[in-house]
Amino acid sequence: MPDRPLDRLRRRVRTPRQKLVAAVVTAAVVVGLGGYGISRLTTPEDRSCAPGVDRPAGSSECVGVNGEGHAFGIAELDEVARAIHAENTLVTAGEYVTVAVLLPLTSTDSGMRGKVLHELQGAYAYQYRANHESNSETPKIRLVLANTGQGNAHWRPTVDRLIAMTDAPDRLRAVSGVATSSTEIRDTVTALTGAGIAVVGTTITADDIANGPGAGNRYPGLARVSPTNGDEAKALAHFGKVDAAKAFLVQDTRTGDHYTDTLKAAFAANLKGAPHEPALFTSPADPTAEGTTANTFRQITHLICDTRAETVFFAGRHTQLRQFINALGARGCVDRHFTVLTGDEGSYLGADEKLDRNALKAKLTVRYAALAHPDAWRPAPGRQVPSTGGSVVAYSTFLTDIARASKKPVPLADGQAIVAYDAMATAVHAIRQATPQGSHYPELADVVTQWPQVKGSLRVQGASGWICLDNYGNPYNKAVPIVELAQDGSQRFVQIAWPEGKPPTLSCLPPKRG
Repeated sequence: MPDRPLDRLRRRVRTPRQKLVAAVVTAAVVVGLGGYGISRLTTPEDRSCAPGVDRPAGSSECVGVNGEGHAFGIAELDEVARAIHAENTLVTAGEYVTVAVLLPLTSTDSGMRGKVLHELQGAYAYQYRANHESNSETPKIRLVLANTGQGNAHWRPTVDRLIAMTDAPDRLRAVSGVATSSTEIRDTVTALTGAGIAVVGTTITADDIANGPGAGNRYPGLARVSPTNGDEAKALAHFGKVDAAKAFLVQDTRTGDHYTDTLKAAFAANLKGAPHEPALFTSPADPTAEGTTANTFRQITHLICDTRAETVFFAGRHTQLRQFINALGARGCVDRHFTVLTGDEGSYLGADEKLDRNALKAKLTVRYAALAHPDAWRPAPGRQVPSTGGSVVAYSTFLTDIARASKKPVPLADGQAIVAYDAMATAVHAIRQATPQGSHYPELADVVTQWPQVKGSLRVQGASGWICLDNYGNPYNKAVPIVELAQDGSQRFVQIAWPEGKPPTLSCLPPKRG
């Protein structure tokens, strides 16, 4: 039936009741949508990655502290992170203390990624020994991973979490790792020791991230298991018996890198009779970046050929060291033989795929002062193991322990797993020495006072050598393996050198200085 005019008019004209209902519905819709918009604007983004771990503003990295199997998004760390978590589940609440391994776990540099993995494997290996094969000594050890991010850029929030863990139930009593001699790590050590936390550095070698007679006790509670750059340089000098008149120094001018700053100072002190001023290069702000330094090294090789030098001391990081070696392989004076001597950054070269192995065949010998090496304390035909300063038994024990850290053999040539194992051993030694009889754990303040007693018969029998600390927490006359980069890129042990020129006595008591 067709609409009539009156019906159409009724549909267009709404009654007061219809208007009221429409208004209420409209208001409800507007409020609902408005609330939805406000909710979307005010609800913060969930940036958590795992318990104790999140992504800082403006970063995609997961940083923080975790001991529950979280691998910080790094696939190669998954196995060791899960092993640590499994061990942590076995300790009883109230009868353990926590030790953190602080490292840039999410570094994108391939050399650092390998270092991080091996250090975690070494730390886990000693955690297992401390909890299962130490005559039921207490406290038990809970291990956590502390990630400071790429270049240690996010050290502050991670350190804040660690400081907050010193009370129950975590009872954090020591931090190990802190493995690069950088400004960020110096600030990290300052903050941790300032909070009364004991710190055991694995591979920090900078002389100015240390306590000492001249520097005082800037980092109360800091101990190190690796020799300083100054001690490395002295060991190299004793080993090589270098003629300064035939030596040449190549050094980085970038300031703020405590490794290179103190290494070049140590080399310069041992080369006072050198006839030429150092050759200079400037690495990028991120020393793992390639930058343009390869061009500079090509020019420096010409200058080296202009000298009578036979030995070249290199003070710089591993990326620039690799570029320098590659450039030397293509030098003009290829008929002359050169020996390059450098610090422990040389340990990265064996795994560096960008190293030109042919350069090592061009009358070029590359040697570096390592922090540890698998052959240093292992008997071999024609090589005598020193009777003091280290132990064949201690290294054999390490080999048994490190086999538990992975289903595959852990690479040991870079020394990182060995040093991390020794750092954990030193931390556990101090924790247990500080624990009063009848107590389950030590007070935080008592752990940091243990370092002056780690010497003599109370030394740590490290896999890398004896760890006898002076009153400032620095290793006295620590074994320094001299390692040569073979022509195939492998790292060949040469011999042990000593900062004091000879092994320590059986007592291993540091002499009075000054």
